[in-house]
Amino acid sequence: MSKANKTNEFGTQPLAKLLSKQAIPASIGILVMAIYGIVDTIFVGHYVGKYAIGAITVVMPIQFLMSSVGMAIGVGGSSIISRAFGEGNQEKANHTFANMVSLTVAFALLFYIGGSLYMEEILLLFGTAGKITAPATAYFDILLYGVPFLTIAMMTNSVIRAEGYPKISMVVLIIPAVINVILDPILIVYFDMGIEGAAWATTVSFIACALYTIVFFFSTRSKLNFKAKQMIWKAKIIREIGSIGSITLVRQGAISILAIVLNNSLVQYGGDIALSVYGIVNRIAMFAFFPILGVTQGFLPIVGFNYGAKLFQRVSDIISLSIKWATIMAFIIFVLIMVFTPYIVMIFTKDATLIEDATFAMRWIFAATPLVAINMLMSGYYQAVGKVMPALFLSLSKQIIFLVPLVLILPLFWGLEGIWYSFVFADVFTALVSYYFYRIVKQKMAGHLAEVELVKA
Repeated sequence: MSKANKTNEFGTQPLAKLLSKQAIPASIGILVMAIYGIVDTIFVGHYVGKYAIGAITVVMPIQFLMSSVGMAIGVGGSSIISRAFGEGNQEKANHTFANMVSLTVAFALLFYIGGSLYMEEILLLFGTAGKITAPATAYFDILLYGVPFLTIAMMTNSVIRAEGYPKISMVVLIIPAVINVILDPILIVYFDMGIEGAAWATTVSFIACALYTIVFFFSTRSKLNFKAKQMIWKAKIIREIGSIGSITLVRQGAISILAIVLNNSLVQYGGDIALSVYGIVNRIAMFAFFPILGVTQGFLPIVGFNYGAKLFQRVSDIISLSIKWATIMAFIIFVLIMVFTPYIVMIFTKDATLIEDATFAMRWIFAATPLVAINMLMSGYYQAVGKVMPALFLSLSKQIIFLVPLVLILPLFWGLEGIWYSFVFADVFTALVSYYFYRIVKQKMAGHLAEVELVKA
């Protein structure tokens, strides 16, 4: 298939087939990454100790925050590229990608330098305390070598999806997972490197992931190409990338703010062990939400292209189809987690107290899992079509508007248990807000379609 047909099929193929083609590879990639995270935590939990799980729990949101800049540039730029393809504007797509590359490299270097200079302060801010401090410092010190490469990989992978290569995008996500799963037992168990072994395994996997995406853009498969002079930042492009990408960045920033509040509250009400409890549950959450994230990732380029091509009936239909699919899959995952909760926790640890506490926390945190699909997809829709403020509001609604206040208030009445209750209340409130926006979008799509019919008449 030609490069042009790869993108044009977004406007012609049956939507169910197209969504499957986009979402299944994305879901598989996210699932493999979730499995890698689970395997990583299993090795750390069994061969390093329960406090090492807490250390990774503290470092994880810092890593996500840094890599989210690459993701934000990728999502923001890919939204422009998808619409440029829909409009048939190749020059705009090329120039946008060139600016994305130079912007990402600049931030990647900034993160390494800043992280190295202010490591202690950053770790303290994110809740490092007591017996978790030493392993968290050792882990983060090594991980900093890999974070710049992860930032580059997150940006380029979004563009690969926008070009219509979901299977290659899936491989990008699988590479670090496979490398990490291979290196974990070698470095942690065989060479007895402990938490440092886990950090080196992750760092090497990030480097390999970035190199793979770079090779793709030097191949003949990519439709994008640019001259060196196009890497000089163009204010209009940077503003649009920043405007749309800020949604992803704010979403990840919100997760980091939540992590700061949550980690410190967990230590206050439950001690160091509570961080390890949440570390286990958080790893499982990566698995639980993989079908929703996969559908959302597959949904974005389809919406962006069809909106740019003014195919509003297809936009309306793909929204409804995606919400239906994501909700059904989320419900299936929800049932499995509720039924097998204690057995899932036992995979990570043999500590009886940790098993009991994590089982209780997990059932509350996942109690409203089927409701999260509509929020992710509606936020994704507004982001894909370049509507910044609604996407920003929906991205912030769970973590900042609902969950942070609940995490601060409910423990005053129920202690540590109040923190776990906060998650289900936040999911319910967020779903109600997202449904309101869903109704607005459907009404606007109906209005666009009516205008098209009037023009035809």
